Amino acid sequence: MSASPGDPARYNSFLTDLLGVMAYGELSAFERLSSDARYSPTLHDRAVLGRLAVAEFQHYELVRDRLEGMGMDTEAAMLPFQPSVDHFHERTRPADWYESLMKAYVIDTVSADFYRAVARYVDAGTRELIGQVQSADAATTVLQERLKAALSDDPRLASRLALWARRLLGEALSQAQRVSLEHELLGGLSGLDDAGARELVRALTVELAANHARRMAQLGLPG
Repeated sequence: MSASPGDPARYNSFLTDLLGVMAYGELSAFERLSSDARYSPTLHDRAVLGRLAVAEFQHYELVRDRLEGMGMDTEAAMLPFQPSVDHFHERTRPADWYESLMKAYVIDTVSADFYRAVARYVDAGTRELIGQVQSADAATTVLQERLKAALSDDPRLASRLALWARRLLGEALSQAQRVSLEHELLGGLSGLDDAGARELVRALTVELAANHARRMAQLGLPG
């Protein structure tokens, strides 16, 4: 289902919020990966995370260019989301390299699932942009393989990383729900009333959790 906005001004307002939170998420991911790279156990790992950080910044630039093409100020679009995103990262500060890897894996994949779901309700151009920004299959594979190697090298990590991943999922889902409902994001883009928007957010939460559980199973961890 794609959006056919009958009220362009209202639709553009919701779209600005969507792109604003996406832009700040990509910028934050760049900063997080750049910082985490310093604690890499090997130079190879440092280079891997550095390459992923560069990709996140390039994604930020894509969203920034779209906002500017709409005549919007990127910083103004991001500012409403800065406190909650920063607070999220403060609450989920990794304790070590392995938790950093798991955080990158969980947050990036859950975020990608969220935006791909939102893409069902936007215009074709925005859907294409979301596809470009969230086409993180290569990054996901790299992180997944590195986590599998770490778990194989030290099976004792499994229980700790499984608990950490579960906490990250809970925080990520809460964040997605807050953004969706407080900014009327899904309801505004899909044309639903408050009750319909809440039901849509609940269904999306179930979908995101199921996708996460499948990914954890691929790592040999409980969801």
